[in-house]
Amino acid sequence: MRISKRILIALALSAVLLSSCGSAGTATQQDVNAVYTSVVETIVASYFDTQTAQVPPTKPVPTLPIITFPAFTQGPFPTAIPSATRPFYTATIGIIAPTLTPSPTGTLSTPTINPSALAFGCNNLALIRDVTLPAGTELKPGEDFTKTWKVANTGTCPWMYVYRLVLVSGNDFGAPALRLGRVVAVNSWTEISLQMGAPKKGGTYTSYWRLADGDGNMFGATLVVSFKVVEPTKTPVPPTDTAVPTATATTPGP
Repeated sequence: MRISKRILIALALSAVLLSSCGSAGTATQQDVNAVYTSVVETIVASYFDTQTAQVPPTKPVPTLPIITFPAFTQGPFPTAIPSATRPFYTATIGIIAPTLTPSPTGTLSTPTINPSALAFGCNNLALIRDVTLPAGTELKPGEDFTKTWKVANTGTCPWMYVYRLVLVSGNDFGAPALRLGRVVAVNSWTEISLQMGAPKKGGTYTSYWRLADGDGNMFGATLVVSFKVVEPTKTPVPPTDTAVPTATATTPGP
């Protein structure tokens, strides 16, 4: 209702001015433009006043209460639970897979050697038995003897002529260099011998040998020579009596 009155008043004033401009021929075009500008400003101002009056006032935003949390106090840490005593396990090495054996005392068992670990390339050797001179055999000082082993080719390629026995540790006891001198097929056995001589001094003697290929690469089980030299016991000679018997003189009777 308020905006309508202002608009009517503005229109009325504009009509009066226009009529006066029409009756008075001396008014210029500049005055007419000024009147139009004033009328438009009045209408715009009245419109914005009306819009401001129609907008409801902004409601105050409620203030939220501030929540205060109590201070955190760290409590004592729990006491660690003592760990239970566990038994000591030892590994027994086998050919297929290791087996764990409980051992409360913690004593390690002696591992069993895997024969395949003794191979070099495709070559391998297994000891079947001692044919002559078993360990502990007694020999005389300087006595000649022959040591023979029965062995098997457990590799994947045959043994060749140039394969030979190689001293690993100990005394060779005068054994000459020995070549295999024959071909031994896979999964076949043969006998290898060495000619040796016992030392002249009494005691226990041991030496270790292995078979080697043409390039000197050793493989297979270790072949052992072990014996005892026994010196002969000296028989004591009883002492002889060298005293000369004394002759006793006799006086003839009457």
